[in-house]
Amino acid sequence: MKWLILILGIAANASASVLVKIAMMPPRKFPSLSEPMAALSNWPFWLGLGLYGAAFLLYAAALARLPLNVAHPVLTAGAVATVALFSVLIFREHFYWTTGAGIVLVIAGVALITARVA
Repeated sequence: MKWLILILGIAANASASVLVKIAMMPPRKFPSLSEPMAALSNWPFWLGLGLYGAAFLLYAAALARLPLNVAHPVLTAGAVATVALFSVLIFREHFYWTTGAGIVLVIAGVALITARVA
């Protein structure tokens, strides 16, 4: 259950980042003092903000079940790797070999950190 909470936290955090990126892309505008109502209708921003809140709550729940030195690296590294993959799949951003190598190294590092946690 504790690992499921972390996986859901990673998914919420990465999805929130993608939605905020979408919210900042044209034709959407945020923030804008000249058009304050545009901010209210920017649903990807508000959904992303809500998912950041959900990610925080899931992180807090994970901390109740896992040590901080495990929960934080897993959530952070998982979100970084997921966002890197989402950026390629959703936004067609370039995926360099160094990005792939970095993701592999991050996953290996987190695996070493969490190796002794049941």
